[in-house]
Amino acid sequence: MIFRGADVVFRDGVRQCDLRTENGKIAEIAPAGTLEGEGWDLAGRTVFPGLIDMHVHLREPGFEKKETIETGTMSAVKGGFTQICCMPNTKPVVDNKVVVTYIKARAKEVGHCKVHPIGAITEGQRGETLAAIGGMKAAGAVALSEDGKSVRNASLMASAMLYAADFGLKCLCHCEDASLTEGKVVHEGYYSTRTGLKGSIRAAEDILIARELCLAESLGLPVHICHVSTYSGVQLIREAKARGVQVTAETCPHYFTLTDEAIQDFDPDTKVNPPLREERDRLAVEQGLKDGTLDCIASDHAPHHEDDKNVEYDLAAFGISGLETSFALSYTELVKKTGLLTLPALAAKMSANPAKIVGLAGGEIAVGAPADLTVVDLGEKWTVNPAKFVSKGKNTPFKGMEVYGRVKMTVVDGEIKYRED
Repeated sequence: MIFRGADVVFRDGVRQCDLRTENGKIAEIAPAGTLEGEGWDLAGRTVFPGLIDMHVHLREPGFEKKETIETGTMSAVKGGFTQICCMPNTKPVVDNKVVVTYIKARAKEVGHCKVHPIGAITEGQRGETLAAIGGMKAAGAVALSEDGKSVRNASLMASAMLYAADFGLKCLCHCEDASLTEGKVVHEGYYSTRTGLKGSIRAAEDILIARELCLAESLGLPVHICHVSTYSGVQLIREAKARGVQVTAETCPHYFTLTDEAIQDFDPDTKVNPPLREERDRLAVEQGLKDGTLDCIASDHAPHHEDDKNVEYDLAAFGISGLETSFALSYTELVKKTGLLTLPALAAKMSANPAKIVGLAGGEIAVGAPADLTVVDLGEKWTVNPAKFVSKGKNTPFKGMEVYGRVKMTVVDGEIKYRED
């Protein structure tokens, strides 16, 4: 298949090229207008390496009312993602090779993009005994996480990092001191006071970031910090990187596009964990992306049934359905609006860096690389309308927001898995 005349995003810049794919790989890259054969005219479009989201909740098995592997991967390709990593807080928990095998088999059967399971750190995510790490790795798990909570016992966490390293895996850490967040639903600040909603302090996140950094430094092992939301957390990671700690980190579009001002309307779709923070935090997250402190942008796609969100704020579930808006929000805020990132830098945050962190093939456009491509019209403005989401989760605080960057086509291993028309 030939893709002609697009502006192609490479690691070192953007060039107008023709691409030829064959047997699931990129077979040829040539000057625009020089390749002949059956294909697509993409003049005026921009081609990114297939986007990779390393932090997604597919809900299956166990919570199919919220999302399934089929609907979640449909949502992924509509958002331009060719590979996603799914978190283990399902029912049953992904803590053994049987559940890992089920997810991979189910994704192969009904999925639209590549799905890589992430195994739990502890059995049942109870924080008591390490899960069957070797078996999960053999079955296809690409990382470990206790996402939704932290491993409270520091000694157990250290053991997890050591065992994970033995199998070539990394721990992806949800950093939250539950003793500081229990019963809390928003960030503690002006807007929590104004609304009367119970707020948690930044330290709830920062304490566990600091602990994981200390463990990584003492053990000489890598660690990854999930969904960073605080200015102080960004600084902790920046300082750790400066002294050689093997740490990578991610943030999410809602942490650089929104602040806790959004909660004053009591919209349950603004309820996320960690919570939306203040403008100081938002700006720090943006700067962290610009200077490389934060390596990745992940959606933390957390779809919910309307019954979980259409309730009073205190009772609503945490989370945003983010796969279908992640790219547009990131491009609009970080490239078009502020110029903080170039197109190659955005591609690194949403493709190359996630691939490197969890050891996936892909993440760049090069001869011999997987033919995973995301075709976008960067000039198209559109309005976020959750009613048009293909995800079962319609829970988004961005409804009605105008954004730029419409995904037109998503190609996975040389096959068109999504096309807008």
